[in-house]
Amino acid sequence: MAGLFYDQFEVGQIFRHPIRRTVTEADNVWFSALTHNPAALHLDEEYCREHTEFGQRIVNSAFTLGLMVGITVGDTTLGTTVANLGWDEVRFPAPLFHGDTVRVETEVLEMRESKSRPGQGIVVFLHRAFNQQQALVAHCKRSALMLKQKS
Repeated sequence: MAGLFYDQFEVGQIFRHPIRRTVTEADNVWFSALTHNPAALHLDEEYCREHTEFGQRIVNSAFTLGLMVGITVGDTTLGTTVANLGWDEVRFPAPLFHGDTVRVETEVLEMRESKSRPGQGIVVFLHRAFNQQQALVAHCKRSALMLKQKS
């Protein structure tokens, strides 16, 4: 599924992405190890049982962020983005646990044509990730430099 060009987006447009993903223990441990994050919150079940309010390991928030944005790519920016310009207002209002299934929605918040790059424009997306109980587990604004359709 190809992404959309700048001119195919409109402010207020909402995408309910069909791809969902159940997060596994392997995802969390692998990602934490790969990124050299030794936090007991992600890796030590016994520690979490005894010393945290959740009583179990929580999924690494950087993995959650990456998964949330990744799920959106096929419907929005695959093959049509020039560059990811930044992620703003990244928040994790509820924890994500092993076995949770993530679904994502995207809203187009802002659009503006690039002043310095003809044929390109900037789209600001609001991505929201929810678990299977519909709890909001992550959200962020993402600014992407997008190609315009060739006329």
